[in-house]
Amino acid sequence: MALAWQVSCAQDMPVGADPNSRSAYDNKLYRVEVKGRPQSDVDLRRNAVVAKQIVGREEIDRFGDSNVNEVVRRLPGVDIQNGQPRLRGMGSGYTQILINGEPAPSGFLLEQINPAQVERIEIQKAATADQSTQAVAGSINIVLKTVAKKRQASVKLGVAYSTGRPTANVSALYSERAGDLSYSLPVSAYEYDSSAEMKVSRYVAGSLGTVGTAQQLAQQPMWGHSINASPQLNWRIDDDQSINLQAFLQRSDWHSKVQFTDIAASNPLLFEDSSNNEGRFENHRLTGQWSVRFSGERKLDLKLMMGQALNEFVNQSYRANLPYRHSVGEGRDRTLTQSGKYGQLLGDAHRLSAGWEFEFRRRDDERNVTVLGLQQLPGMDTLPLHAKIDRQAYYLQDEWELSDQWLLYGGLRHETIATRSDTFDGAVSNRSQVMSPLLHVNFKPDPKGCDVIRGSLTRSYKAPDLYSLVPRPTLNSIYPLPTQQNDQVAADRAGNPGLRPELATGLDLAYEMYFTGGGLFSVGLFHRRVEDLIRYVTTLENVSWATVPRWVSRPQNISSANSSGIELEFKGPASQLLPGLVDAKTRLDLRGTLNLYRSKVDAVPMPNSRLDGQQPWSATLGFDYKAQHVPLTVGANLSYTPGYDTQQTLSQALKQTRSRALDLYALWNWNQQVSLRFGATNAAPQWTGRITSTDDGSSVQVQRKTRPNYTVAIDIKL
Repeated sequence: MALAWQVSCAQDMPVGADPNSRSAYDNKLYRVEVKGRPQSDVDLRRNAVVAKQIVGREEIDRFGDSNVNEVVRRLPGVDIQNGQPRLRGMGSGYTQILINGEPAPSGFLLEQINPAQVERIEIQKAATADQSTQAVAGSINIVLKTVAKKRQASVKLGVAYSTGRPTANVSALYSERAGDLSYSLPVSAYEYDSSAEMKVSRYVAGSLGTVGTAQQLAQQPMWGHSINASPQLNWRIDDDQSINLQAFLQRSDWHSKVQFTDIAASNPLLFEDSSNNEGRFENHRLTGQWSVRFSGERKLDLKLMMGQALNEFVNQSYRANLPYRHSVGEGRDRTLTQSGKYGQLLGDAHRLSAGWEFEFRRRDDERNVTVLGLQQLPGMDTLPLHAKIDRQAYYLQDEWELSDQWLLYGGLRHETIATRSDTFDGAVSNRSQVMSPLLHVNFKPDPKGCDVIRGSLTRSYKAPDLYSLVPRPTLNSIYPLPTQQNDQVAADRAGNPGLRPELATGLDLAYEMYFTGGGLFSVGLFHRRVEDLIRYVTTLENVSWATVPRWVSRPQNISSANSSGIELEFKGPASQLLPGLVDAKTRLDLRGTLNLYRSKVDAVPMPNSRLDGQQPWSATLGFDYKAQHVPLTVGANLSYTPGYDTQQTLSQALKQTRSRALDLYALWNWNQQVSLRFGATNAAPQWTGRITSTDDGSSVQVQRKTRPNYTVAIDIKL
C-alpha cells in the first residue's frame, strides 16, 4: 500500500507547479510526463509552491450553502467578523480577497456569490511575487468555474427556511465546445429571509454631566436577493495561442429593519433609533487574457481588467415612531488593471518569471443626511468627494528545483502606491513605495514520498482602503445634531487622507504529512511584525461640522505590533487518523483544526493589547459518514471561539463574547445525475456580542442571536 502511494506521488506534477497553467501539465517545461489520475485537491495542495489549502467542489457543495461566506467560515484558520472573512484571527483588512487572482472591489462581500459558480477556493498563507502582496495574513482566492473540455449542463434548485417564509435559490450551468471555440454560462440567483434578536445596553458615566443608562430589546428582520452570472469565452487560436474573455456580473438588493420593542432609559438621548434600511450592490467586471507560447519553453500572458462597483443605501430612522433621521448615499468604485507575465525555463531546474501590474482605482462618494427634514451638515453632506489610488508593481521570481527533495522559490516585488483624496480644504496626496523580498523553501524528507516541510520569509503590506481616506464625517445616530455633545462610546466617524500603508515582515514554517487515500496532518507556525499599524482612535475634537466639541473616531497610523500563532489541521479517513480504534471498513472521515494566537501592540503597554479581533484560540471539528447499504451521506461541523478582551487604545477596550456554530447535512444520491441534499446551519444558536468600554466607565453592549437556517436542494446533471 505504501509503495503504491509513493508511485502515485512520483507521477504527479512536481512541487511548485502552477495547476492553473497549461505548462503545469506540459513535459516541455518541467521535463516530466504526467500520467494517471487527475489532480485531487490534496495533490494541488501538496504541489503548491507555498502553504496553501485547496477547497474543491465536493467540499463547497457539502452543506448545501446558498452563499460562499457560509462555505468559507468552516474552512481551517478562517473566521467571520462583521461579514468579512479573516485568516489567523487578523482583521479583514489583513486578509486579501481575490476573484480569479484579482483583488475584489471595495464593498464586495463573499455572501454575494452563489457557491454553484465557484470551481474552487484557495487559501494561501504567504505572499508570492506574481500576486499583490497586500496579504499580511494571507489570501482567499475565489476561482470561478472555467470552460469545460466537453459539454456540460446542470441545474440546481433549492428552498431555504429561517423565518417568516421559505426562500428559493437556483443555479444553472451550460458549457459547450465547438472546434477551437468554447464557452460557458454559469447563472445563479437566490433570496434570503432571516431574523435576529438584539439586546443593547448603554452606560454613560458622566461625560455629558449626568450618569445615564439604557436597556433595549429589538427584532432585526433581514431579507433580499442576489443574481450572478460569470459567462466565459475561450478561443484556441492555434497550438500556442489562446484568448480568454470572462465577465462577472452581480447585483444584490438588501433590506433590514431594527425595531426596538422594549426601552428603559434614564435619558432619552441614550435611545437607539428604530430604522428601515435598504440598498443595492452591483459589480461589473470584464477580464481579457491573451496567452502565447514560444518554442515550448517560453510563455507570455497579457491581461486587461475593467471593473465597476456601485453601492447605494437609504436609511430612515425613527424616534417615538416618527421619522427622525433620513440618510441616502452612493459610492462608486471604478478599476482598470493591466498586467503581464513572461515565463521561461532556464536549463532543467529554473523557471524564471517576470511581470508587471498597473492598477487605477477611483472612488466617488456622495451622501445627504437630514434630521427632522433639515440638512444635518449644510454645504458638507451634499458635496461629492473623490479618492483614488494608482498602483504600479514590477516583480521577478525564480522557481529552482535544486533536487528531488529541495525546491527554492525567490521573488522580488516593488510596488508604488499613490493616493489622492479630496478634503473640505482641498486635496491631499500621498506616495508610498513597498519593496517585498520573498523566499520560500520546500523540502521533502523522502524524495519518493509525499510529506513536505515548508519555510517562508516574506514582506507584505496593507494599503488603506479608499473609504478610510475620504474625510467626510458620519455623525453618530444617537447624537445626530451638530449642536449636541456626544460621548466616547457614541463617537462620530471620519476618514484620514494622510494614512500610510502598514508594512509587515513575516516568517512561516509548516510540516505537512500526507496519508494514503487523501488524508493529511499539518502543523504551521507564523510570525508577523507590523509597522505603521492602523487603528481607529477616538479623541475629543473641536470640529468644523459642530458648534460644540465632539468625540471623533479616525483611522491613524499609531504603532507597531507583533502577531504569532500555531495552526494544527487534520482530515481524512478515521481509520487512518485513529488506527486501531476505527475499523478500516468504516466509511467515516474526520476533520478538525486547533489554532493558537498571540499578538501585542507596542503603543498600548497594557494587558490584552492584541490586534483587533484576534482571538486567543479557536477550534473546529467535523465528520462525514457514508452509509453501507444506502446512498446516504451525513455529516456535521462544529466551530468554537472563546470570549476575549482587547485593549484597543490607552482609553478604550473591547470585550468579545464566545461564539459557536453547529452545521448539519444529509445527502442522498439517487443516481449519478440526481442528488438531494438537506442542510441546517447555525443549528444551535446562541447569544453573541461585544462590549465597548472607555476609561471613564462608559460602555455599550450589543448582543445578537440569529435563527437557524434550513435548506433542501436537488441537483440535476443534464
